[in-house]
Amino acid sequence: MNSLVEEKLKQLVHSPGVYIMKNDKGKIIYVGKAISLKNRVSQYFRQSHNHSPKVKAMVSHVEDFETIICGSEMEALILECNLIKKHRPKYNISLKDDKTYPYVKVTMAEDFPRVYITRRVVRDGSKYFGPYTNVSALHDSLKLLKKLFPLRSCRRMDADRPCLEHHIGRCLAPCAGKVSADDYGAMIRTVLLFLEGRTEMVDNDLESRMNEAAENLEFEAAARLRDQLLAVRAISEKQRIVSGTDDQDAIGMARSGLGACVQVFYIRNGKMVGRNHFLLSGSDDEADENLLQAFLQQYYSEASFVPKEILLPIEIPDMELLGSWLSGLKGQKAEIICPKRGTKKDIVDMAVENAKKSLSDESDRIKLANEQTIGAVADLGRYLGLVKPPKRMECFDISHIQGSETVASMVVFENGVPKKSDYRRFKIKSAEGKPDDFKSMREVTMRRYGKPDAEMPDLIIIDGGKGQLSSALEIIRGAGHCSVAVVGLAKRFEEVYREGESDPVILPRGSQALYLIQRIRDEAHRFAITFHRQLRNKRNLVSVLDHIDGIGPKRRKLLLEHFSNIDKIKEASVAEMASLDGMTTPAAEAVFNFFNAKKLLS
Repeated sequence: MNSLVEEKLKQLVHSPGVYIMKNDKGKIIYVGKAISLKNRVSQYFRQSHNHSPKVKAMVSHVEDFETIICGSEMEALILECNLIKKHRPKYNISLKDDKTYPYVKVTMAEDFPRVYITRRVVRDGSKYFGPYTNVSALHDSLKLLKKLFPLRSCRRMDADRPCLEHHIGRCLAPCAGKVSADDYGAMIRTVLLFLEGRTEMVDNDLESRMNEAAENLEFEAAARLRDQLLAVRAISEKQRIVSGTDDQDAIGMARSGLGACVQVFYIRNGKMVGRNHFLLSGSDDEADENLLQAFLQQYYSEASFVPKEILLPIEIPDMELLGSWLSGLKGQKAEIICPKRGTKKDIVDMAVENAKKSLSDESDRIKLANEQTIGAVADLGRYLGLVKPPKRMECFDISHIQGSETVASMVVFENGVPKKSDYRRFKIKSAEGKPDDFKSMREVTMRRYGKPDAEMPDLIIIDGGKGQLSSALEIIRGAGHCSVAVVGLAKRFEEVYREGESDPVILPRGSQALYLIQRIRDEAHRFAITFHRQLRNKRNLVSVLDHIDGIGPKRRKLLLEHFSNIDKIKEASVAEMASLDGMTTPAAEAVFNFFNAKKLLS
């Protein structure tokens, strides 16, 4: 403990507040709250054998600390949550990647709200639902929601006429004035109830509006509401009734060598409407009750909805304080309960079992990922007879159509995983105009490995047979790179040709080494094809302008640089184009007339 820390410890006061631990670089490594700052902070620096390994490690890095005195323990709790969220200190428990979880956003500040997925929560008057960890399930849910309710998806509200979405019954076309704000608002209120899991209220609302539309002889609207009502009832029947009629979150927790997992069951109006699981980092040495408390603080500080009851498997230290904090967030009473028997206890036990299952699934996923990456790399090295596993692999592929727009791709895999930041693509000049994969391969390998001091990978893979392999070896060995392994991958049967051997290596069917080399080959092919398609499309787009009288290479370049693409040129007025330096009014009129004539013909 340095002199600065010793001096600050003497100045601590017996007040509630927040303490902030910093390392020698001034970086915040831990944030905590205390009823008495003097008692709590001093405990860290006393010689005690009761400290956990995590606390001992944290204290060994503390070179300075700060304190913020608060008016109450509640203020300290709120400030602690905000500081952890902002600084994400190393030694605090935190939700893994919690900032990347998606939400469903309803833009309530707009006259005709939109519903879409976002990963940013902004205080802009919108309503948010989530966070969700299963992104594919979230997309499926949103797709179902848009089938049930004809919500607008476009950003613009000044359309001259409705788009195709309106004509197929997927949008009410508020952008073209086809629906009033009141009618659209009624639908949005139903959508909000649906997202909250209140299907009974949605059912009642839809049935009431359907009957009202039928009485007013608005049969199309009544039919649409009827279809929505039937779909909602079908969904409601699949939801399991679990407990009473209250809104609850049932929370379970499990631990393993991977860390801790918290499972949250969402119960709305007594029905199970969804669930999420969250992995906690920095949880190895923490007691279960401290983990749960840290989770509640972080999760509900971000959550879009606080239920009436939160059911826990064990009691936590600041249960009453957190209950008061949650009540403040909700705007009405919210309770934290640790049920001992009955239906609520059964729900919590079910959440615990699901948390265990989530950890088991995560363990299986990591095991499979290791088999497909590190394990596959080791297997590939063994099958190819390499001295060591090829940690870094670079693969090349050539793409062209009858020799035109010839390009090459280089993709990089490290430890069996793509490293896209190191990908490269090449325009081939030596074989332009005539197909010659051998010459193209010599050019691309010369540009990558032609210098004697070029940084080399552990394995070079040439997508092609013996001919392409020989072309690459001619350049690579000629540049003095004699130790790197180079192999050719034939397009049929994934036969791997090694240098100086006429017979190929046949990787076992079903082996992870075979799957890995297929992934590398397919990625190189995809990257090359994508680049080739981009060049071809660019050439084709430019050729459209070449058909316009008065537009030569200079004006073509000028238009593309200013408007960036053909679509924007099509939308430009004569005045906009004529104002460009190098364009004239007749030339601008020629461009305008060319595209507008094509519109009329189409």
